[in-house]
Amino acid sequence: MPATAHTSYSDPAAAAAPPISAGRSLLVVALCWAAIFAEGYDVGVLGAILPALSVDPVWQLTPIELGAMGSYTVIGMMIGGIAVGTLSDLYGRKPMFIACLGLFALCMIATSMAPTPFLFAVSRFVAGLGLGGIIPVAAALTVEYSPARRKSFNYGLMYSGYSMGLLAAALVGRGMLAEHGWRSVVLVGALPLLLLPVFLLLLPESVEWLVLRGRQDRARRTAERMGIALPAPAARPDASAPAPGWRGVLKAIFAPSHAFETLCFWVGLFMGLLLVYGLAQWLPQIMRKSGYDLGDSLLFLAVFSFSSALGGIVLGSLADRFGTKRVVTLSYLVGAVGIVALAFKGSLLLNYVFVALAGFGTVSASLILTGYLAQRLAPEIRSAGTGWALSFSRIGALCGPLLGGAIAALNVEPAWNFYIFAGVALIAAVATMAIPARKAR
Repeated sequence: MPATAHTSYSDPAAAAAPPISAGRSLLVVALCWAAIFAEGYDVGVLGAILPALSVDPVWQLTPIELGAMGSYTVIGMMIGGIAVGTLSDLYGRKPMFIACLGLFALCMIATSMAPTPFLFAVSRFVAGLGLGGIIPVAAALTVEYSPARRKSFNYGLMYSGYSMGLLAAALVGRGMLAEHGWRSVVLVGALPLLLLPVFLLLLPESVEWLVLRGRQDRARRTAERMGIALPAPAARPDASAPAPGWRGVLKAIFAPSHAFETLCFWVGLFMGLLLVYGLAQWLPQIMRKSGYDLGDSLLFLAVFSFSSALGGIVLGSLADRFGTKRVVTLSYLVGAVGIVALAFKGSLLLNYVFVALAGFGTVSASLILTGYLAQRLAPEIRSAGTGWALSFSRIGALCGPLLGGAIAALNVEPAWNFYIFAGVALIAAVATMAIPARKAR
């Protein structure tokens, strides 16, 4: 196999996208957006129902147990991200994508019916297996089917679905939790099952993957339908060579010339997801402890989610114009400022502004950083490489809810939550700033 086939980070020329039309590009973005929206609702629903679970007279969960509730999903996502990211590079991105969407939507039904905390945890773990596979495949498809000048913008637009899903969970929780209970709020997350036929009909398979697997006829038909050009023959790897397995993926992304770059990405994403999952689960409860009622506390989560949705689109556009590394670094710094400011209780309107800054500088920054990673990975390991990075970063997502629970168990002032999470944002900014500039080959 030529040397370029196992190179993990592609150069600008190799990364240039074919001239796909805006309409067909937005079709892929819209489909991936819908799946990411469903994932965001699934992740955000636990934060929305946490105030009810914390006072459930039957389950009687401690703060540590409440923190663990969110971690079961993340453990499944860690495994799912590695497995599905790698399997999608071996067996196709479309079938794995649809299977993952169906799996976690079905698990929302099981979660809503769970009679005990143990079965609740089991259903959340299995849901995590599907959730973990959605993001790397959506990242790979969005990057492939986006024009070069709009890659970061399209990625930010697609991933805004995650924040809108968090927002929907907060709003549904505020509207249904008090009157109908937490189980009804969870059950709403099963609605994506109705969209599976749409994905089967409209979602294209990756042309890059079809070419790499030697399926030229299907690749040509898909390219014609989507209005893109096949990769030039000179740019194709040896069709007779096997696609890299998980060992090949790790060997490629941790090659000596790219090991430090990979480390920076992984640390930045680790800290970013710690922030996303820690704040998404604990923000309403922290604000309740700070003296706000249930409705206002859930609105803080809604503002956090809405600002991060807008932030992803804005940051994607700014990243295409001024450079991703610079924009993401500054965003994490803005997020740190917003989080620290929440420690000093002011007016309700002012705190909404600070929560918006926190969402803008944590969720938005992390999603753009994920897209930046996907752009810099070579096509043959793009989905698997993104999956491995996200699976490692989900250790941070695992730590986020546990960290919030540990702080709650200490019975310290709520301000300490914000000091600690702001420190995490600073570490993410430093790791992103340290990503080396791409070198020309």
